[in-house]
Amino acid sequence: MKVLYAIQGTGNGHLSRAKDVIPALLKHNIDLDILISGTQADIQIPYRVKYRLKGLSFIFGKKGGVDMWRTYIKSNTVRLQKEIKSVPILEYDLIINDFEPITAWGCKLRNKPCYSFSHQAAVLSKFAPKPQKNDVMGKWILKNYAPTSHQFGLHFKAYENGIFTPIIRNDIRNQEISTKDHYTVYLPSYSDGKLLGFLSQMPEIRWEVFSKHNDKEITSGKIMIRPITNEAFVQSMASSKGVFCGAGFETPAEALFMQKKLLVIPMKGQYEQQCNAAALKNMGVPVIKSLKDKHLDKVKNWVESNIIVPVDYPDRTDEIVLRLLGETTTKGIH
Repeated sequence: MKVLYAIQGTGNGHLSRAKDVIPALLKHNIDLDILISGTQADIQIPYRVKYRLKGLSFIFGKKGGVDMWRTYIKSNTVRLQKEIKSVPILEYDLIINDFEPITAWGCKLRNKPCYSFSHQAAVLSKFAPKPQKNDVMGKWILKNYAPTSHQFGLHFKAYENGIFTPIIRNDIRNQEISTKDHYTVYLPSYSDGKLLGFLSQMPEIRWEVFSKHNDKEITSGKIMIRPITNEAFVQSMASSKGVFCGAGFETPAEALFMQKKLLVIPMKGQYEQQCNAAALKNMGVPVIKSLKDKHLDKVKNWVESNIIVPVDYPDRTDEIVLRLLGETTTKGIH
């Protein structure tokens, strides 16, 4: 069987998951090719990538959301059309897609089955939690950014058949857990200056901030700004008192798995993160809307609390991969 595994390269979560999915795929007698499209990822995967495309990336801003202007400037529609046509998807028996738009649209235009294996597939399920405020445009973008014919989803809970609990990478499962005196912060849609200004209002707290906007270490009082490396981030999170991050999927799931108390801020204008925040809030995780000073007391209350949400995330990667490879008899979410 010839398989193409197409991965979204914006952010770190998709590639982090791929590091565990790829070896699970390679256990079977398949001919596997890997495609990555997009930018803004900070990690690499230790496998040969056959196709590297620019794709369509959302560019993080510095005020709590996506920088839509830079995203628009980077989205060259002529290039996108060329990339969609350039991938020989008809040569493959199975296309597995982790929210990757080039192969998703290539399959749609050629009427080729495409199997989504992503968090986004689960977010779109009618059984998954949604924010109280309806976002018609955000929902439309999420549904049409990388459209697929079959869906296998990952979420904080298994809300229906075909939705699985998170794939926790081996880096996390094998990590020694401890509790030191710092809090780990990962809010890439905020500038370092905004984070320093907000966190410095709690001068007694030690913060380790991982930044997409700085390539060197900076210390201000008890706040340390650190460039992102996978090893440093995992070690910081595993030894932290708690994790303060965006309402993405992988980092909150990993923090919950490590039994760390968790506080999240969903990115402005990002429907998926608004859905994640709703799901996490239902589970008992505190959520704030922004880094405005009016939310400072909520952060202080979280620091002083001992709110740890229990979860059970068994390793089911091999099982899910087996279901994907047996797609002729297995259906995902519909």
